[in-house]
This record gives sequence, C-alpha cells and structure tokens, in this order.
Amino acid sequence: MLFIGIDIASDKHDCCVLSSEGKVLCDGFTFLNSRDGFEEFVNLIERYRLFPCGNEIKIGLESTGHYSANLLAFLRLKGFNITVFNALSVNRFRTAGTLRRTKTDKSDAQYIARLLAAGGTNSPCRQHNPLEHLKSLSRARYRLVKEIQPLKNRYRRLIRLLFPEFIGFFCDIYSTTALCLFDALPSAHDIAGCNILKLTSVLSTASRGHFKRSKADVLKLLAQKSIAAYDPGAAFELRQIANRIRFIEDQQADLETEIHSFMLTLNSPITSITGIGYILGATIISEIGDIHAFSNPNKLLAFAGCEPSTYQSGKFTATNTPMVKRGSRYLRNALYLATGKAYMHSPSFRSYINRKAAQGKHFYTAMSHGMKKMCRVIFAVLTSNTPYSEPAI
Repeated sequence: MLFIGIDIASDKHDCCVLSSEGKVLCDGFTFLNSRDGFEEFVNLIERYRLFPCGNEIKIGLESTGHYSANLLAFLRLKGFNITVFNALSVNRFRTAGTLRRTKTDKSDAQYIARLLAAGGTNSPCRQHNPLEHLKSLSRARYRLVKEIQPLKNRYRRLIRLLFPEFIGFFCDIYSTTALCLFDALPSAHDIAGCNILKLTSVLSTASRGHFKRSKADVLKLLAQKSIAAYDPGAAFELRQIANRIRFIEDQQADLETEIHSFMLTLNSPITSITGIGYILGATIISEIGDIHAFSNPNKLLAFAGCEPSTYQSGKFTATNTPMVKRGSRYLRNALYLATGKAYMHSPSFRSYINRKAAQGKHFYTAMSHGMKKMCRVIFAVLTSNTPYSEPAI
C-alpha cells in the first residue's frame, strides 16, 4: 500500500509518497494548482502503481477550504481513496513528532502521509454530494446576515444623529419605507424643507399606498421640531448605508427563494421538527451531508462543536467547562437558533431546558443541553427519514 500526503497551497501543492513500511519513496514533489499540474500528479501516482506495494493507494490532505476544492473534485473523478484531515490533527501530530520548530510545505506533506499511514483521526472524503449546492447557498446567506448587522447598527446611529425623533415615529426603522425615505431625504433638515406633496409621494410610493398625506404632515411637523443638528457628511453616509441595506436585503431574499425551492425538491423531514424551517433546515442538512457518516448523535454533536470540553488532572475534575467550538460554526449557529425557536414553540423543549435551568445551570448552559437534545432529534429524524411528532408531556 502507498500513502500519499499532500500539503495544499493557493498556487501549488507539495506531496510525499510513503510505502506501507514507512519508507519515503518520493519527497518534495511539487505540482501546480492547474489541470496540467493535476495531470502531472496523477502520472506520478500511476508510476508508483508499478511498485510491488502500489496495488492500493491512499491519499491524505488537510481540510483547507476552497484551496483544495478543485483538487478534491479532480481526484474524486479519478476514483482515488481520499482522506481529509482536520488541520488541528495534523498540527498536533507534527508537534508530537519533533521538538524542533520546523514547518515547511515539504515537511507538512510528509507528516500528512505519516498520519495517514498511522491511521490517525480523520474524516473520509465523501463523494460529490448534491447538498454541496445547498451548502453554498446557506453559507452565502449566513455571510450576508453577518454583513448587514454592522450596517444596521451604523444606520441607527446616524438616525439618532440626524433625526432622533424618527425612531419613535416608525415601528420598524429598517422597513423598506424607512430605507426609501432616507435614500431620498436623509435628515430632519431635508424632510422639514421638503415640499409636502413630494414628501407624500415618497412615503406613498415606498409604502405602496399605505401611508397618505396625513402621515406626511405628521412627519414634516416632527422634522421641523427636531433637535437634530444638520451634518451634510453624515446625511450623505446615511443615504449610502440605506441603499446598501436595501441591496443586501434584496440579495438575501433572492438566496432564500433559491434555498426554499431547493428544499421543496428534497422534501426532507427535518422541517417537521419544531423550530426548524426551510432556512435553518437547509443549513443543518447541508452542513451534515450524509447523516449515516455519524454512528450516533454524540458524534454529530462533536462535529458541530457543541460538546462540552473535559478537564481532569489527578483528583481534580472540572465541572464547569466551556463548549469545544471546533466544528462547523454554520451548523453550530443553526442549532442554537433552532433550539431558541423550539424553546419558544415546543412544550417538550421548553420543559427540558427549564428543567436544566431549575437544576441551577446558567440559561446558556441549559440552552446547550437543549442543543444536545436537538441533535438527538435531528439524528433520529434523518436516519429514519420520518417526520417528527411532538411528544406529549
């Protein structure tokens, strides 16, 4: 058997070939991150197939996100046996192997090959999964949500500077009507000096006819009595931020429409779980991939990084330890949100979490227990492919 370790980089990759006896057959072979480079690597493998020990080949590499995606797809099509290692596992293996502070691409490839030969902790690389498309959509939406929140904070700050009375005038200052208003008239000074007919037209158009002349009269009077000092620079920034928020929200809506249509084609029972709709369900099943890759709910919990850490030394055993948080942050975030919604709408989840809180646990600790329960429910629903039914209390 041959063990091939690949150290991934952005423009080129280094590989090392070991025999089943641990002998280095090839060290420091570098190939480009291109089709020609990939073909060159496959030709190298084919040459080693002629060796007596080359009847079976295993390839290992670190999980490096998008840098390794194209190489993985290429090797999958060629039918190779691929193992993807957690970068932390490789780092721990390298640290345990030497006291020297030496890290090069060449040495990393050899450590990966040796870890592969040693049968270290690894995640077998799954074949192409149709859920990869859903994962890309869900992660893109997650990034948009993270991007829009600082903009909304800045938007609210500018409103307090330019028209503080407006916050009590509208129930939702982030509504489309409010955003369109500040795009046209970004301060109390601009609204107070605006013709009432124009102001009425802006409000009516933005609200699709919901707000009439009476609403415009009240808003104009509010602007005339405002305590705000006019700052042209801040007003210009408010107009830009209002536009950016509208643009990102439109993109988010498009993504959610695409996710919803994809989930309809999957018809997954995960949306039957209280607290999980199409958006959270899409994130959860796409991050999990094949549920049968996990033999029990605890492994799913560990994959999400939601399990508590353990510390014991001598006679001391820590009882208050933090969550590991080394798994998929997208899955972990979705599980937390789903548990929060289940707490509000599911009697069984609310009873379970409240029972943990009654035992003296902090609310967030009790919520982490709720996330563990959510993992058990998700595991049962997906492995049996049957809808969830709320248990009687």
